[in-house]
Amino acid sequence: MQRGSFQWMKSINKTIILNKIRTSGPISRADIAKETSLTPPTVGSIVKELIEQGIVMESQQGESQGGRKPTMLVINREEFFVIGMDAGPKTVDCLVTNLAGERKCDFSLELEEELSNEAFLSVLIKGVEQMLATVNKPKEKIIGIGVAMHGVVDVQNGIGKYAPNLHLTDIPIKEVLEDHFDLTVKVENDARAMALGESWFGGWDDTKSMLAVNIGRGIGGGIVLDGTLLHGEHDIAGEIGHMTLDLYGRPCECGSNGCFQTLASGPSIEQKVQAALQNGEESLILDLVEGKIEDITGEIIYEAAVNGDAFAIRTWTEVGMYIGVACTNLIHTVNPSRIVLGGGVANAKPFLKDSIQKTIQNRGLTKEAKQTEVEFSRLGKAASSLGAIALLLVELFQPEMMN
Repeated sequence: MQRGSFQWMKSINKTIILNKIRTSGPISRADIAKETSLTPPTVGSIVKELIEQGIVMESQQGESQGGRKPTMLVINREEFFVIGMDAGPKTVDCLVTNLAGERKCDFSLELEEELSNEAFLSVLIKGVEQMLATVNKPKEKIIGIGVAMHGVVDVQNGIGKYAPNLHLTDIPIKEVLEDHFDLTVKVENDARAMALGESWFGGWDDTKSMLAVNIGRGIGGGIVLDGTLLHGEHDIAGEIGHMTLDLYGRPCECGSNGCFQTLASGPSIEQKVQAALQNGEESLILDLVEGKIEDITGEIIYEAAVNGDAFAIRTWTEVGMYIGVACTNLIHTVNPSRIVLGGGVANAKPFLKDSIQKTIQNRGLTKEAKQTEVEFSRLGKAASSLGAIALLLVELFQPEMMN
């Protein structure tokens, strides 16, 4: 929707009713009043307005409680659409969904290795233009644009403050996109967006508190407590890749030593395996890359493990141990109901899960801590772009939940 157009949603009672229809629909007006403690006239008046605005519609009739069958209400999920983008470090993944998060359009745009802020922003603009052309809907039917941005983000101002893998700083994403498209724009760190995506679309409905960890080229996380995405005082909550696990470990790009990221990220695993093989370690991995050590990737190491290579299996087991140590630290700090792991490294789940769980069981402070559920993402690569979609849905359905 055009900027300012969802001021029509800012009434607290409207939000309460809309979210009740979203989570409990089909639902009758009488049940909304009963379950929200709003008066029937208030519910009737607001529902009438929501129907006129097209975001709610009447569906089938419900069961009679002795009188006329009530008319049930549902979200008109095909009336409005949301744009989401997962930006960097190698691609911009573009997605359009309806209000239920169902995909209507998705594609990726490549990013050049050497970029200026202007060139990066032009890729975002190109992506939005292509999505708008593909879905071919009036602009007033677009709720807004969500951007899950690699690196450190100034959430309030929508600025990419520091994108290390893109070598960019102070990218005015929100300002440029809002000026260009006249749509509401929300910008969030990609790992925190992943957490929000998992919370909204991952099927973890019974989870009051969730910590999502994205383990790929870098490592980041997001914390969702009672539906609220935590940012911290200066928007760096969730930068768990820079949790120190080894005081005298390898240097990290952040300037510290022994960060979690230097022990379990994709590049760190590849570098460690390459060094071991150069020092004479015997492994099937060398056969898979025809002796070209520089061609070793995480996918190759995983393939070797699948084929029974002892060194590759030991490598993944050790990575699982470090992930387990980090998860234990996070359990003792945040005490989430569930931890969800995603990112490219998490694709090695068969060789990670037992090691992670065993480490938590050995190191957890209490019985309950040891039993914290650690799961693997059900959304896969789409988690962050769906999280970008959820940034707008939270604003629409639960604005009080964003801190």
